[in-house]
Amino acid sequence: MSARPIPPIAGARPMTCQAGTVLFRPTDECPGFVSVHEGTIKVSLTGPGGREIVLYRVKPGDVCLQTFACLADGRTYTAEGIAETDIVAEIIPLPVYERLMAEDSAFRAHISSAIAHRFADFEHLVESLALTGLEARLAEALLRLADPSGEIQMTHEALAAEIGSAREVVSRQLARFARSGLVDSSRGRVKILRRQGLEQKTHEA
Repeated sequence: MSARPIPPIAGARPMTCQAGTVLFRPTDECPGFVSVHEGTIKVSLTGPGGREIVLYRVKPGDVCLQTFACLADGRTYTAEGIAETDIVAEIIPLPVYERLMAEDSAFRAHISSAIAHRFADFEHLVESLALTGLEARLAEALLRLADPSGEIQMTHEALAAEIGSAREVVSRQLARFARSGLVDSSRGRVKILRRQGLEQKTHEA
């Protein structure tokens, strides 16, 4: 669940971009603290073999841990951030950010709370990868990503990145779900047919 958006900050630079824009890549310098007002940023990591995993998403009120770490430790980005939707945001320059953290207790409390929630997301991710089977992880991802009509507009490769797996493995599992009547899968689209059946799969090891 996202926190309340951070109000506009004096001294911040407005930023707008279209969906699909790459906002940062590994080794990029951090221009300042990103405060999202509208839209979603997807942050992912790609391994040496090319396999991608989605680490988290940044929505209004959320903290990007990559950006926070860069500002706190003076290092460069180690993951990639892409605008998943059109974005309206602000870039808070480092001097302004440091002043707010030192002098504004409400801002500091908001950042601390958002970081705590972000770490809880990471704990869930690690637990899922280490202790949950592929079938349950994929079922959970489909339920989480579906729109109100039960559709997921994503490729098998993108779904694989959501659960830390390979495209061909996800394709085989989706085919099994389809044979069981749980989903209908086509190119770039998955439709949930039996939500309760998928929910049962999330509880299986």
